[in-house]
Amino acid sequence: MTRLLTFPDSQHQVLSIRAKALVFDDPASRALLAQAERVAASDATVLIIGETGTGKELIARHIHHCSGRRGPFLAVNCGAFTEQLVEAELFGHEAGAYTGASSARAGWFEAAADGTLFLDEVGDLPPAVQVKLLRVLQERQVVRIGSRKPIDVRVRLVAATNVRLEQAVAAGHFRADLYYRLSVATLQLAPLAQRPGDILALAEHFIGVYGRRLNLQGIQLSPEARSALLAYAWPGNIRELENVIHYALIICRDGRIAREDLQLHAVARPGLASTAVAADPLAASSTDDALQCVFERLFEEPPQALQARVEEVLIRSAFAHCHHNQVHTAALLGITRNVLRTQLKRLGLLTPPRAAQPQPSTASAASSHAALRAAA
Repeated sequence: MTRLLTFPDSQHQVLSIRAKALVFDDPASRALLAQAERVAASDATVLIIGETGTGKELIARHIHHCSGRRGPFLAVNCGAFTEQLVEAELFGHEAGAYTGASSARAGWFEAAADGTLFLDEVGDLPPAVQVKLLRVLQERQVVRIGSRKPIDVRVRLVAATNVRLEQAVAAGHFRADLYYRLSVATLQLAPLAQRPGDILALAEHFIGVYGRRLNLQGIQLSPEARSALLAYAWPGNIRELENVIHYALIICRDGRIAREDLQLHAVARPGLASTAVAADPLAASSTDDALQCVFERLFEEPPQALQARVEEVLIRSAFAHCHHNQVHTAALLGITRNVLRTQLKRLGLLTPPRAAQPQPSTASAASSHAALRAAA
């Protein structure tokens, strides 16, 4: 029997960057589900690693559901706030703590009392907030901005990242002690292309979901369409599969989705390309040799700030290659989005704000809570 995970209100959600369904037909997926359910029974902090659109939040919700906790499940995207706002959002603030803080407000840790707090894109947290998060995990207490009084918090933390935090630690962008605290239990969520047993089951699920919305019944996938879905690299993972099926249902005819109804882009997922290179030592060697030749020519030029020059060209090229998408560029380079933004600002590749914005008032902070819950 197919195991399916969806969001509670998934029938009414618009398309987004999140995966809104997970099935566990593939052996790798079933092993992950069993591991998640074993971890759920403990109070251990969990770190979920996976590409964007693979279903990390759904796994986090399932862990909360299986844990039996009475409190709420709250999801926070750490990359959705400015560096100035994220600390107040997580830990709360007292009245007068900063301009616009007219009254005290609890942070997400307090709001998730007796429940589970899910921190997505945890690698985007700025260093100062990483220090405070580590203290919260160690002492199980938060201190609001503008206060000296610690507040006990009873919350289970589940974090997620789409970058390799150990690489961020090695580069000095993420605290090693915080990484060890977060990764007490680690779950690796594989890209969709590496879970072929889930692809057709997910496709059938989305056919059912969007078929009902479009008043379509009995829609079937042709054998050619099934083969195309299984052969595709799925760089956008589950969210891309959802979009592909939705579009195919709109244009298909005679109750049948044909191969030509699938809007599959001719792009290869970087992970698959890396695997192919690793499987072909000659290809890997030729790439390294080509880079070495370029560097040798640069070494022969007059002395210069070579590292800065190479770094600038790399970032500019990656940013252009990803069509100026910061999330994709950071993932391509293997760094966090905050680190990337710092480099983009230094190189003048980010448009500066028109005017300094005041700190949010209580009303605007409340609206950010509502907006974030709606996005979650």
